[in-house]
Amino acid sequence: MDSLTLFCTASLIAGGLYWFVCVLGSAEQKGKRAVHLSGGSIDREKVQDKYKQYWSFFRRPKEIETAEKVPAFVDTFYNLVTDIYEWGWGQSFHFSPSIPGKSHRDCTRIHEEMAVDLLGVKPGARILDVGCGVGGPMRAIAAHSGASVVGITINEYQVKRARMHNKKAGLDSQCEVVCGNFLQMPFSDNSFDGAYSIEATCHAPKLEDVYTEIYRVLKPGSMYVSYEWVTTELYRADDPEHVQIIHGIETGDALPGLRNSKDIAETARKVGFEVVDERDLSKPPAQPWWSRLKMGRIAYWRNHIVVSLLSLIGIAPKGVVDVHQMLFETADFLTKGGQTGIFTPMHMILCRKPLSDSN
Repeated sequence: MDSLTLFCTASLIAGGLYWFVCVLGSAEQKGKRAVHLSGGSIDREKVQDKYKQYWSFFRRPKEIETAEKVPAFVDTFYNLVTDIYEWGWGQSFHFSPSIPGKSHRDCTRIHEEMAVDLLGVKPGARILDVGCGVGGPMRAIAAHSGASVVGITINEYQVKRARMHNKKAGLDSQCEVVCGNFLQMPFSDNSFDGAYSIEATCHAPKLEDVYTEIYRVLKPGSMYVSYEWVTTELYRADDPEHVQIIHGIETGDALPGLRNSKDIAETARKVGFEVVDERDLSKPPAQPWWSRLKMGRIAYWRNHIVVSLLSLIGIAPKGVVDVHQMLFETADFLTKGGQTGIFTPMHMILCRKPLSDSN
């Protein structure tokens, strides 16, 4: 092989590797590359140990039901998965119904804008994002509504990522991010003009506790909307396949236990809310929300090769491969949950805090 042929071959291999590692599999909204995958706030030497610790929660299921242990459990989960989510999924860590002719990004934005439209807030209003992640929904909602959005997440690494994205988007004066537990929020009573949560309150050990906090910080007459992860009326606790699917979703998504759809409105009323509307946004004519997961199987294998190579050569910390594998297996359970109709990530409930409540 002459020197020119060798040079061309080497250049093609180098270019192919760069394209495979740094271009393919990057998030829809740029911000995280494969070569920058980490364990969030966890030291890279401890990522694998933290992954094992995460699974230990499920080997001791009674501890998951202990409210004071759940925040650390959820925080560990998001340290492990945030970079992978952002790299392979985007800055909005949730699902949305597919819309013919629309991209995944557009479907996500429309789903987020619907939440704030339901609140009916005016430009300049102050609204709360309960469980904001890295702030994808927050930025879309702020830009669409003109409202000021305050987001809260328990994960310090997500706070840093969200603030960086807010500044990059030119929305840092309109979007504020607070690190805290949504079961004990550091906000005054009656201080928000509206609130929303998008696939976030499923991490609360008791829904009543987080709804009580949201009720407390809302001004009387203000609205709250939530997209809840729930089992549907089709779920059968005596069906082994159903139980396996739901358990797979819970273990792969840091859930202390999925609730049934019939319990959501009852809980909202119990804490004092008036229920204005309630429906499953995944039902027809909505297109399947899980189609994105099915179409992403090829991308998963491509990304898994990338993650494995980066871990092998020491760029990505040990344990990232295990986390990526866990998320792929969880995607399979989520898909089955959607296909069988026993699970939905978008059971919408719209509530109002009564005007008569001035406490």
